[in-house]
Amino acid sequence: MTGLDISKAYIHAVQTGDQAALGSLISPDVIWHQPGSHQFSGTHRGMAQVGPMLGRMMKISKGTFTITHASHYMANGDWVAVTLEFAGEANGITMKQQGLDLLRIEGGRIVEVRLFSSDQAQEDLFWGH
Repeated sequence: MTGLDISKAYIHAVQTGDQAALGSLISPDVIWHQPGSHQFSGTHRGMAQVGPMLGRMMKISKGTFTITHASHYMANGDWVAVTLEFAGEANGITMKQQGLDLLRIEGGRIVEVRLFSSDQAQEDLFWGH
């Protein structure tokens, strides 16, 4: 599979909650850069840190947080950029905004993730401290 194929499979797995697919697509040594200044912000190393973080995100949003639409997939070497929209409800806030995910692919797996939000202040309030 190409980096584009892996990225498309990753987004689909996120949208459908396919944990098995996510486990096969994301490296156990992934480096995950979560933007902003909320309780999940910062660099998380390995699925031992990333998995529980994602689980807490789903708990806080009562399972509502999701990627609602992914539109453009653009590859540049090992990196794939995906423009998307994400949404959810948490802490009394309904969030729906544009974003960009940068995924670095090596050896057929996602080894690094950098996320960008169009309204980081809203996302910070959404996730809380």
